[in-house]
Amino acid sequence: MMLIPNVLSLIIKVQKEQPDIDFIFCDYTNPLYSEKLVELLNHYMADPMGGCSPLSNEKAGQLVNGLAAHPSSFVLFVSYNKAIAGLATCFINFSTFKVSPYINVHDIVIQDKYRGKGLGKALLQNIIAIAAERDYCKVTLEVRDDNIIAKALYKELGFADTEPVMHFWTKSLH
Repeated sequence: MMLIPNVLSLIIKVQKEQPDIDFIFCDYTNPLYSEKLVELLNHYMADPMGGCSPLSNEKAGQLVNGLAAHPSSFVLFVSYNKAIAGLATCFINFSTFKVSPYINVHDIVIQDKYRGKGLGKALLQNIIAIAAERDYCKVTLEVRDDNIIAKALYKELGFADTEPVMHFWTKSLH
């Protein structure tokens, strides 16, 4: 994915302020990136906040191929001292009410050993900057009610409940 100039300037700004942090768009054809994508997502799924079992090898392959084929997805890695430490899985959606695209952050994970270094905050700030540069109307995400740490970060960055409050409902088919 090509970075637009102003997003690149934000990345350069973050790198100057925190030279140990970098951002990388996932190239699904790169075996290292595909491996890190699955590793980090499995780390998240196995975490109490994920509450699931890690993906099987078959499902892991389907994940990478599915994201690669999905026309509105992107995965943004955050690295710390040149090591990939976390990711955000994002989808570009369209708001019918605002008649404008927006980014939905579906997954965000920072590996345990890299938490507390500002990586999640930097990653979300970068996603917000990408949305602003592309003139999208908003960035959305969902968060578990009991994830106090994530909720504090999201509030710090300006995220809040919608007015009126909406609920994320699911009807499982599998």
